[in-house]
Amino acid sequence: MATSNFTDAIALLKADHRTVEDLFAQFEKARSADRKQKLAHEICNELKIHTTIEEEIFYPAFRGKIKDNTLDEAYVEHDGAKILVNDIEAGTPGEDFYDAKVKVLSEEIKHHVHEEEMPTEGMFAQCRRTDVDLIALRDRMLARKEELLGEAKAAGLPMAKPSAVHVLAA
Repeated sequence: MATSNFTDAIALLKADHRTVEDLFAQFEKARSADRKQKLAHEICNELKIHTTIEEEIFYPAFRGKIKDNTLDEAYVEHDGAKILVNDIEAGTPGEDFYDAKVKVLSEEIKHHVHEEEMPTEGMFAQCRRTDVDLIALRDRMLARKEELLGEAKAAGLPMAKPSAVHVLAA
């Protein structure tokens, strides 16, 4: 995952958003239980890594620099998603509410992404108006992401294939 693929920290996070959106779309089309479970676990693993780099690195970098309620709501949205992620990982496609849990997780993530990516008042727009070095932040986030991906791979967890798309700054 070369740093040149992502112009800054926000581009990295947006690329993660597109990856998860694609996985949710694949899940909706999937018919076999095995395929659904594989995709659901990929979604969960991608979200766990994404939320970790946001909560450990990205969000703290902007505390006191953007609206506090924007960050607070993002943390709470993450908490809600984590509950569903745990439920999905513990379940199987044959169980009651499995597909519904993935659907609700998808809807929660769509809302969260919308809140972050709104052009004027979204979190990312607010972040761009600060003095935080988004390139240095990207590098820290990429290093942590690589570490987490390595741990997931070592544990044999299913992960999405890296995208060949080169993401540009918003």
